[in-house]
Amino acid sequence: MVENNKGFQIGCNVILMLLSIFCLVPFILLIVSSMTDEITLIRYGYGFFPKKFSFDAYKYLLLDSTSLLRGYAISAGVTLVGTFINVTISVLFAYPLSKKELPGRQFFSFFLFFTMLFNGGLVPSYIMWTQVFHIKNTWAAYIVPGMLMSAFYVIMMRTYFASTIPEAVVEAARIDGANELVILVKVVLPMSIPILATITLLVGLSYWNDWKNGLYYINRDTLFSIQTLLNRMLMDVQFLLSNAQSQSAINQDIVLPATGIKMAIAVLGAVPILLIYPFFQKYFVKGIMIGAVKG
Repeated sequence: MVENNKGFQIGCNVILMLLSIFCLVPFILLIVSSMTDEITLIRYGYGFFPKKFSFDAYKYLLLDSTSLLRGYAISAGVTLVGTFINVTISVLFAYPLSKKELPGRQFFSFFLFFTMLFNGGLVPSYIMWTQVFHIKNTWAAYIVPGMLMSAFYVIMMRTYFASTIPEAVVEAARIDGANELVILVKVVLPMSIPILATITLLVGLSYWNDWKNGLYYINRDTLFSIQTLLNRMLMDVQFLLSNAQSQSAINQDIVLPATGIKMAIAVLGAVPILLIYPFFQKYFVKGIMIGAVKG
């Protein structure tokens, strides 16, 4: 029996190691490709051991280091503020919906679900946000449109509250004289750390990786987030390449590292999250363990 358990454990470890390698290898290839000479990439393709290294892609992206640093700061601020507002609104919507005695519960549930099926479309949304709410070229343009609250996350929270939080604990708090706000803050939320950590991580990643709102609503250079800035740089490179091919305006001996720039953009966009995630993960795992004990 012990040998069977040991063999099972070894098999699980091997599978997890393989999965880890499958996740890690593409990112390593991405980093190496971003540091590979453009001509080498064109001739020999991607590889872990390129014939010639080059940092031209990073040199091009770092020509305006001030803009990059400002973009990182804007993205960090938008991610923190947007995630906090998103999670707060989601909790305040999900908790009442988890109560069967809520008046009009079916209407609010349908109203929430309806937003997952239909929306006004890009053009009406753009007109509404820019001409009615006037969010163009403001920080609100990154936070509000499309991501201030997600119906899917609300449904996840509602299901967690309804199925995981013991009703006896809530009733005991009511008997002690606690109102609904006190119950939510001091009873429900401490027991909901796993779902809160999960939603916070997903929402934070959505805000950090968002570039569409910046493309639609921001045209002021000083307000570019890191994703919007990198996307603009990529569009500039594509424009230069199209002009070089059509007009032969660039010396044939000079090769713009277009492919390397794409890889470097992906690295610059992902590295901050990869550096922060290990510190966040311990709270994520701790939340799951607390949830298991509480359950």
